[in-house]
Amino acid sequence: MSITITFLDPHGKPVAANAEPGDNLLRAGQAAGLPLEGTCEGQMACSTCHVIVAADWFDRLPPASEEEEDMLDFAAGARRTSRLSCQIELTADMAGLTVSVPSQSNDLRRM
Repeated sequence: MSITITFLDPHGKPVAANAEPGDNLLRAGQAAGLPLEGTCEGQMACSTCHVIVAADWFDRLPPASEEEEDMLDFAAGARRTSRLSCQIELTADMAGLTVSVPSQSNDLRRM
């Protein structure tokens, strides 16, 4: 069962991404061509997969761990609803989730 996630790219353009439950938000965004670098490959050693979760979705997600909160301190443009996309495991009830890729995002894989 595929679920659809809506990403808003750094310019605010909506990009639909399809993913399977059990995948993570980082891989879904990368597959959709978004500039989410994910340098540490999900080890929470960087903040290059930082996204801003839509306010109406933020409290519906499992809470961030203390380690994730610490790493978000290094994310450019972090806000109250910021998360590391590598730490959000997708479930069927997340269909329709909307997140924004901050305008400060840089994907060095594309340089």
